Amino acid sequence: MNGKMGFLITALIALGILFSESLFTVHQTEKAIVIQLGDPVDRVLMPGLHLKLPFIQKVERFDARVLDYEARTAEALTSDKKNIVLDNYARWRIVDPLRFYKTVRNIPRAQARLDDVVYSQLRAQVGRQTLTEVVSGRRGAIMDDVTRRTSDIMKEYGIEVIDVRIKRTDLPQENQRAIFGRMRAERERQAKQYRSEGIEEATKLRSEADRERAVILAEAGRQSEVIRGEGDAEAARIFAEAFSKSPEFYAFQRGLDTMKRSLAKNTRMVLTEDNALLKPMK
Repeated sequence: MNGKMGFLITALIALGILFSESLFTVHQTEKAIVIQLGDPVDRVLMPGLHLKLPFIQKVERFDARVLDYEARTAEALTSDKKNIVLDNYARWRIVDPLRFYKTVRNIPRAQARLDDVVYSQLRAQVGRQTLTEVVSGRRGAIMDDVTRRTSDIMKEYGIEVIDVRIKRTDLPQENQRAIFGRMRAERERQAKQYRSEGIEEATKLRSEADRERAVILAEAGRQSEVIRGEGDAEAARIFAEAFSKSPEFYAFQRGLDTMKRSLAKNTRMVLTEDNALLKPMK
């Protein structure tokens, strides 16, 4: 009885192992193929529950989602003989897992192959364009052409290339130093030009201001002389008119003024009685 029970348990365990080895699931983000004795079975398994031969067949799973690949930076030569450094990326996916497995086996080898193809196509397209066109003018058209050509080549590996884009375009280090040197020299030349033009304009403004100042001062001097002359003439007229009314008083006043100016402090004079200076005192 115990022997039958042990046999039954062993059979159930073996059956469970066979059952677990025969059933497997493929996730909705995956595609899978069955490998039998090292060779793939010509059938691609879609998401769901599937059967396989236990111990003889094994399952190889592949990501069915869109994958991103960051390519290595590389140099390329434009049609106007300018070296540029391209930093690009690609978005791709596995559309034929069976062909993918037969040709490149796994994702690292697929990315290595993709890198070679993308770089060769980029270099070929960039070589037909000028630096300005690569940087701005025809960049979108170049990327679309590279994407199409790369996808056509990668179809034989079961890969569809969805998009190839340049993230950044730089100049080689030695070119950057030369360009920055020319830019610095150009800016210094412009700065010197602006300084000299500023000095020239300042000199012109200063000369014009000095000229206007001299003209204003001369005109003001002329006007002051005219006004002073008119004032003196008016004063002389008033004096003449006033003194003509009383000549004796005018003579008396003039005599007093003469004595005032002549007889300053500590002045000694000897005058006779008939001196003209004494006439006002008489």
